[in-house]
Amino acid sequence: GFFWVGFYVAKDDQLVLNAFQGPVACTRIDFDKGVCGHCYTTRETVIVPDVEKFPGHIACSSLARSEIVLPVFAPGGEVAMVLDVDSDRLD
Repeated sequence: GFFWVGFYVAKDDQLVLNAFQGPVACTRIDFDKGVCGHCYTTRETVIVPDVEKFPGHIACSSLARSEIVLPVFAPGGEVAMVLDVDSDRLD
């Protein structure tokens, strides 16, 4: 049920798209924007059953209906990247 999976790496003041599988997506996301930015700043996994109900959701693809984003921590404890998984189905 997933149509897009990718890593956004923390670089300078943004999350920058790295390895991904699926259609072309947003290449840069500010730390304080969208689901990925929320995951980065809160340092917590974010599960969004309906992206239309998430305030500030960035629509990189009109096909996205739900999303889960997980922080990936570096050895020092900082968030090094986030793993973003999108589905074209709700929940």
